[in-house]
Amino acid sequence: MPSATHVQAEIDSQPECWRQVVTLLSSAAGALPRAGERVAVIGCGTSWFVAQAYATLRERLGQGETDAFSASEFPVSRPYDRLVAITRSGTTSEVLDVLRSPRTSLPTVAITADASSPVRERADALVVLDFADEKSVVQTRFATTALAFLRAHLGEEIDTASAQAELALAQPVDEILLQCRRFVFLGQGWTAGLAHEGALKMREASLSWAESYPAMEYRHGPISLADSTAVVWFLGGDAPTGLIDEVRQAGAHVVADRLDAMADLVRIQRLAVALGLSKNLDPDQPRHLSRSVILEAGTW
Repeated sequence: MPSATHVQAEIDSQPECWRQVVTLLSSAAGALPRAGERVAVIGCGTSWFVAQAYATLRERLGQGETDAFSASEFPVSRPYDRLVAITRSGTTSEVLDVLRSPRTSLPTVAITADASSPVRERADALVVLDFADEKSVVQTRFATTALAFLRAHLGEEIDTASAQAELALAQPVDEILLQCRRFVFLGQGWTAGLAHEGALKMREASLSWAESYPAMEYRHGPISLADSTAVVWFLGGDAPTGLIDEVRQAGAHVVADRLDAMADLVRIQRLAVALGLSKNLDPDQPRHLSRSVILEAGTW
């Protein structure tokens, strides 16, 4: 059986990485969105889902209108006060293309793990989370650390999430979940983005059938697939009234524990890796994937 040494170590290190972000806030404050600004956030894959979570949370906290886009779909002609780009490697083609577009004249800041990457020449300012960089193709700690940093900038405390993640890491992966074949992740508000990320981790690390929806949307068709082979996971334990009972009546296994959603995502990451290893996969090197998507000009 292969050993996913990199990704397992990176998952385990997340609580400490989250605690480190507070040391960066003062130095980065001038480059980050100010209250009242109209902000766009871009990323690809995991970074896009982090962007979704941050955008929803920023608006909920009354900090200003915030939109999240996959970088390839960013509307460069739409007016914003600031653009935030999230890119672990700093080399992702779609992100760099937005940042170098002559129509992107607004102030830009990139959150990255590599200060020497090409993004340094494209963005007006960098936030470097090099202590959260990763060797694994599958993103775990960089994404959650970027979100922890952005949450801390919004004034949210991170210690609770860190403590809950440490407790989760000390527990064994649920053997019942390892026997399931299909996984559905549901979120509400800012946790919907993390539900999408949880499903992506299951697909990448274990080649499992995984779906994700805003929780209320699960009633509008997808619940018809619920049965005893499925897990329906409510990120952070939040669920619309009556939906958990409906899912249980359909025979699916429910996970709905009251945790900070970032700590809950850590549990999903561990499950994805454990399931991948049980299938003799290498979650450090998922098939058909690379650490960064670098495209030739004109290929997207």
